[in-house]
Amino acid sequence: MLKGYTKEEKSWMLYDWANSAHSVVIVTILPIFYNTVADFTANPASGMNTWGYATSIAMLIIALMAPVAGVMGDFKGARKRLFTVFLVVGVLACAALAVTPMLPFETQAMAEKVGMTVLLLYIASQIGFSGANLYYDSFLTDITTEDRMDRVSTMGYAMGYIGGSTIPLVVFLVMAGLGVDMLVCLSVVFGLTAVWWMVFSLPLLKNVHQKSYVPYEKGAVGRALRGLGGTVREIFRHKAMFVFLLAYFFYIDGVNTIIHMSTSYGDTLGLGSTEMLLALLLVQILGLPFGLLYIRLSEKLGARFMIGVGIVIYMGITVFGFFVRSVWQFWVLAILVATSQGGIQALSRSMFGKLIPDKKRTGEFFGFYDIFGKFSAIMGPSLVAFTSGLAAARIRAMEGIAENASAEVLAEVARRAAPWGVLSVLLIFLIGGGLYFFVLPRVMDKKK
Repeated sequence: MLKGYTKEEKSWMLYDWANSAHSVVIVTILPIFYNTVADFTANPASGMNTWGYATSIAMLIIALMAPVAGVMGDFKGARKRLFTVFLVVGVLACAALAVTPMLPFETQAMAEKVGMTVLLLYIASQIGFSGANLYYDSFLTDITTEDRMDRVSTMGYAMGYIGGSTIPLVVFLVMAGLGVDMLVCLSVVFGLTAVWWMVFSLPLLKNVHQKSYVPYEKGAVGRALRGLGGTVREIFRHKAMFVFLLAYFFYIDGVNTIIHMSTSYGDTLGLGSTEMLLALLLVQILGLPFGLLYIRLSEKLGARFMIGVGIVIYMGITVFGFFVRSVWQFWVLAILVATSQGGIQALSRSMFGKLIPDKKRTGEFFGFYDIFGKFSAIMGPSLVAFTSGLAAARIRAMEGIAENASAEVLAEVARRAAPWGVLSVLLIFLIGGGLYFFVLPRVMDKKK
């Protein structure tokens, strides 16, 4: 499968194999554990809303630091060092999360403390994950040529599906199936995520080198930071890049929101954790063949066309998600997500890489690519949390349910309100799709 790829390309792609463990375990299993802890807090029905806001806080922090981090990574030799710093932060946060299931959280006071600890470590892991990814994305222009970017980028996502996205999840499900205590399973899989992420990052650390860089001179850091405004103006001047980033801001927010909120949504609906995780395993298994399909189709039809296909599919996913009430529907939703989750992210990354005018400043430009992606990720989870909260308040008002009603009654209200939160994501896809389908082609044609 990797025949024809260089050593650097393989080592770079293997990092997707490494960090995908975080994408599945921390982003999809951890919310289920958090909801369990939240059941013992003063407001047990607030799990999905709180998780949405925590995700938004993490993305806000990442978005604010991304441009500066990107500039710093463009200096000679800095990209890999900074990549390593964020990698270690993420790995250590995952290792610390392995302790949390072993803490007592059955009383309200302890549940509040454990819940807050989980949220803080989750935010730290997201900062490490996203910061490392910024530099990982920047290495794309160092390890391959422009004509191979679509293939290499998409194959990286495909590697993630068959490695980090699948094997730790299988370990967790096998342990649970053998009757191992669920809290022990959670502790083991969080620890395994830390080890997996670190070990399979070693080939990148050894074999991938920064080739595009800005020479470091005295005062260069200050000049580079002051030059961020110039980069913004440069992005505005390159209208194709600006419109693409604007469309990306919206449609990738929808994608990330579905990734981050899927298990929290299913748990709020009352779906079984094991059934949901098996559905997510199916997403990872199907992600490889669909990723390879995206490679083939992008070579024939173009990356721009296939990103458009992904946007349309995700619009359908959002509408279908509104009607999900049972496990089999969640499985259908998982299959739909599997068709495009990796493809739309991989091709967006490579398409932006091709639009960068100065390859020596890829870190700086990918810093803005990252800020568009992360600032958007603040909006989606917050919109889901706000809309579902608004719907819950409306249901309580219409039916005369007090805010201090029993936990069972409030949980039922949350279950009925949650689909409205998911449906609100459609608005984000409509805006992003409008820009992508109707504005971007005009500026791309003018560029030609």
